[in-house]
Amino acid sequence: MAANAIKLSEKQVKPVVDMLNDYLANYHIHYQKLRGCHWNIKGQNFFTLHIKFEELYTNAQLTIDEIAERVLTLGKPPHSRFADYIKESTIKEIDTIGLKDLDMVNAILDDMSELIKLERDLLDETDKVGDDGTNDMVNKFMQFKEKNTWMLRSFAGKK
Repeated sequence: MAANAIKLSEKQVKPVVDMLNDYLANYHIHYQKLRGCHWNIKGQNFFTLHIKFEELYTNAQLTIDEIAERVLTLGKPPHSRFADYIKESTIKEIDTIGLKDLDMVNAILDDMSELIKLERDLLDETDKVGDDGTNDMVNKFMQFKEKNTWMLRSFAGKK
């Protein structure tokens, strides 16, 4: 499919597609970090964080699929190689083995902050080109992260 099939200019949505592929790369690194935190959490917060990390990675997996499908809807292929994700992502991998529970929470909060920044940039660009479909999708993802940022910051005793 091409963007013009949904009444968008392919030339205008090219920056959106490029941003979505960068967003997808960052989400994959975030997703794997969540999986690592889920697998490697230890200590007295185990039960709480094990469940929370599972909730977050399950949501991230669904989000990744929606982002990739939106790229396809706009007429381009989504990135699908880990080499591309690692190269393009501003979110960096970490080793979660032996990481303390609150350090895991802080790492996830850092990721969410970066993802929210990318989402705000995407919202600006999609608004500029009239891509309401992408705008609505990204806004929904951002709201989920904003709420979970508040929850994780409260858990960690942060303002």
